[in-house]
Parts: sequence; structure tokens; C-alpha cells
Amino acid sequence: MSGPGDFAWEQRFPGRIAGVDEAGRGPWAGPVVAAAVVLDRSCCPAGLDDSKKLSAGSRERLHGELLGCAVIGIGMASVTEIDGLNIHWATMLAMERAVAGLGCAIDHVLVDGNRLPRWSHPATAIVGGDALCWSISAASIIAKVTRDRMMSALDAECPGYGWGRNKGYGTAVHAAALAALGVTHHHRRSFAPVARRLVEAG
Repeated sequence: MSGPGDFAWEQRFPGRIAGVDEAGRGPWAGPVVAAAVVLDRSCCPAGLDDSKKLSAGSRERLHGELLGCAVIGIGMASVTEIDGLNIHWATMLAMERAVAGLGCAIDHVLVDGNRLPRWSHPATAIVGGDALCWSISAASIIAKVTRDRMMSALDAECPGYGWGRNKGYGTAVHAAALAALGVTHHHRRSFAPVARRLVEAG
């Protein structure tokens, strides 16, 4: 049984519909990752919902099932792009790259949130779409699992910041490590806590 969402939004538009969502707008470190998903409505995994409402185990299971039955595109924006563009426009760039990564023509894009990238695709922004629209739910799961795995890998590269657990968000462990160990090249230097640490370090 899936969450409260359904295919009602997808059914409003003809043709091939993609759902798009992102993960990682708020963290102090790591890229922002977006996913675009075109679901096969005859082969939809049970349990789709907003990724934030699912356990890590459920997200991993659904991620694996989606890889086997959906068309998926991944896009990301680096910390350099986040610092250069700001997090909003870096997120839009990641979404554009995710849709391009589908490798197929799309008739309409459903995007979680209230803003759309500057692209030529017909698109609709849906506030709370990750819980209402299964294509967006699927994209939220793909984006979250993809980014979480990346941050776990970066945790091994830069131990001490707790990224395997906090995924780059501003937890007490991350703040203490930032003070003790300093700023890495994976940190978003335009984010206030990191910028303050750079000033303190001279």
C-alpha cells in the first residue's frame, strides 16, 4: 500500500509525465541532488510516499524497485555551483540536469515545490507534491537515497564531520567538527556557519 498520493496529477496531462524532486537544499556540505522519474503505471512499487516520511530501509527497497521499473534521470549541482549561483538556482540546475538525464522526450513535468526551472518543458509546480503525486514521491526517494550514499562516501573521505549520519546537515556533531577540524572543499562556503568559520580561521 502506498502513501496518500496517487496518479491524479499525472492523469491531468497527456503523454509521458516526469516527476521531479531534490534532496539536499539545507545541508552545509555536499551537492544538491535532483531526480526525475517516469513511472510505469502498470508496475508501480508499493509504499511510495514522501521520502522524509519513510524509513531508510523502505527508501532503499523502493530505490531498488524503481531502478527496475521506471525511467530515471539524476542531476546534481556541486558545492562550487551552489556557492556561485545560490542554493535556489543550483537546485533548479540540478532539476534541469535530471530531466535531461532521462534520455527521452517528456510531455509534461511535475515538480515538487512552488518554483520551476527556466526550461522549455511544459511543467507544473505542486506544493507538497512529494506526498501527493507518486511520480514526485518516486523522484524524492531516488534523490534522497542517491545523495545519502554520496554523503556516506564523503564521510569516509573526510572523517570526523559525521556525514554518514547527518548527511551534511548542521547537527551539533557537524558544528563541533567544523570548529575543530575546519572547512573542507566539500563545504558550502556561502552558507553562514561555514562562512563564519572561514572568517574565524583568517
